[in-house]
Amino acid sequence: MVKYILVCGGVISGIGKGVIASSTGLILKAAGLKVTAIKIDPYMNIDAGTMAPTEHGEVYVLNDGGETDLDLGNYERYLDVSLNKDNNITTGKVYQHVIDRERKGDYLGKTVQIIPHLTNAIQDWIERVSKIPVDGSGEEPDVCVVELGGTVGDIESMPFVEALRQFQFRVGHENFALIYVSLIPVVGGEQKTKPTQAGVRDLRGLGLLPDLIACRCTDTLLTATMEKVSMFCHVSPQQVLGVHNVNSTYHVPLLLQEQGMLNYFKKRLNLGDITIKPQFKQKGEEFMGRWKALTTGQERLFDSVSIVLVGKYTSLQDSYMSVVKALEHASMRCGRKLELQWVDSSDLEPETQVTNPVRFHDAWSAVCSAKGIIVPGGFGHRGTEGMIAAVKWAREQKVPFLGICLGFQVAVIEWARNVCGLKAANSAELVPDVEHPVICFMPEISKTHMGGTMRLGLRPTIFQSNTENSKLRRLYGGHEVAWERHRHRYEVEPRYVEQLESKGGLRFVGKDERGERMQMAELDDHPYFVALQAHPEFCSRPLNPSPPFLGLIAAACGSSVLAEQIASNEKSYVDPHPKEAKVVPASDAATDAGKGRKQAVDGVKVEGEVNGDLDETEKQLAGVTINSEVNGQL
Repeated sequence: MVKYILVCGGVISGIGKGVIASSTGLILKAAGLKVTAIKIDPYMNIDAGTMAPTEHGEVYVLNDGGETDLDLGNYERYLDVSLNKDNNITTGKVYQHVIDRERKGDYLGKTVQIIPHLTNAIQDWIERVSKIPVDGSGEEPDVCVVELGGTVGDIESMPFVEALRQFQFRVGHENFALIYVSLIPVVGGEQKTKPTQAGVRDLRGLGLLPDLIACRCTDTLLTATMEKVSMFCHVSPQQVLGVHNVNSTYHVPLLLQEQGMLNYFKKRLNLGDITIKPQFKQKGEEFMGRWKALTTGQERLFDSVSIVLVGKYTSLQDSYMSVVKALEHASMRCGRKLELQWVDSSDLEPETQVTNPVRFHDAWSAVCSAKGIIVPGGFGHRGTEGMIAAVKWAREQKVPFLGICLGFQVAVIEWARNVCGLKAANSAELVPDVEHPVICFMPEISKTHMGGTMRLGLRPTIFQSNTENSKLRRLYGGHEVAWERHRHRYEVEPRYVEQLESKGGLRFVGKDERGERMQMAELDDHPYFVALQAHPEFCSRPLNPSPPFLGLIAAACGSSVLAEQIASNEKSYVDPHPKEAKVVPASDAATDAGKGRKQAVDGVKVEGEVNGDLDETEKQLAGVTINSEVNGQL
């Protein structure tokens, strides 16, 4: 039986439930347990894909193409697992599921209601997803951490609260525990508990009882405050945890462990009854040992590395959550403190020099003094000329550069304009009737529906011939195939590729499995100038940094550090994706010329297509009875 730990919060949103949920899972994983996680978002959107980053933070992409809340990124980074889109439940998804069932007649003519039909659907969803293996072992998880987004008491979350109230009886008291995250504000120098008392009272009124109360506070929780929370919230002092502000969120698991979280759950959920295989226990202990070394080592760092992020959504830094985390992971590997400066790409444009000279000067001052420059993803025309200007500076001044998605595209545009002489070059996204559309709209993508219609999810990049000395390929361990997650509607126009590469210097070192889509670009005569159409930040882990980010940070630290990290990755790099996730969906080629090319290459499986030798396949199929019509061609 899977054990369930619900994490919910009160007083305010954005209180840190995601980090506490992830840290709880990490502590249990370190004990040898197999852990999965589910995030509930009580908004009506089907997923996060159509929301602006400045509205809800970044859109995090999973292997199966699910566009989800950024907290799923926390789960994957802390637990080193690969989740799927069903691990993110939204109000929109659940209502759509129930309405689809009603239309099919599954409710046998009954009046469909919030209770029991919607609440039952939520419970069934949680129970089904909690049993899906996520750690590559192929075994059912022992524990599922469920995070309820928003604030308890909001009208949006009421159906989920009621479903979880019922769920605790469905699975049994010994299989369900609740962590309530609350804020302890400081007023007049005193830690106040009244908001927490009120929140717990509301929670109890809804039928849920907290097992642990995690008190978020700026400074260490005082003993008197803890005792007051214990007294008025009807829990023992051992059930009150202080989670004060720390230098890094990577310290939170250690903070919770020191306060006895694991011992409490061992008793409360009878974790001792779960049989833990020796290899999982050993792996968990090694994982926690490396985590402790990582966090304690971070505190002792004295040298720093200065990186400038030139983006469109810098007004809300959560818009680039995974980018920042990937930079942190790489910095820790290189033994440096990250000094990250944020520059709104619009501030680099000539118009700003007229309207706001101070902002223009400050932005260019940051770019010119940076040891490394990163241009992340985005959509729309605003600020793209500023990005192109930053790319030109990085290329000409030999400043280490990393471009991601839109950053990859503006790097191609800059090269086309300033090296290839295509002065009018641009993206068809930014200027629909541009003379030289070196970036084009992908032919298979919908122009009318926004949600879930991009090229999404885990895809392979095949390194081309004569790229053995490529810095990027060597950072990927010298492998022939690199797997990264994608999220884009536009790509390099194939008919311009030969012209772009003809000037020498820029090479498309990595392409898709048909050789039609340009997915990685690199400058030869440069300390480090790399751009990817994919989003490698989504696959970075604290103990396994993303190769392109590692290269950027190492190059910003110096050529010797880059050489050292390349040599290390050539020996030991292992990508974080389970083998079963490395399947390419069968899709149309980008051009008519590519339709005759095989989509499959060695080491890449294509869904819906037969790979390998035809004679061998026929031998394997001999004697097999086919009970249904086979679509497609062998």
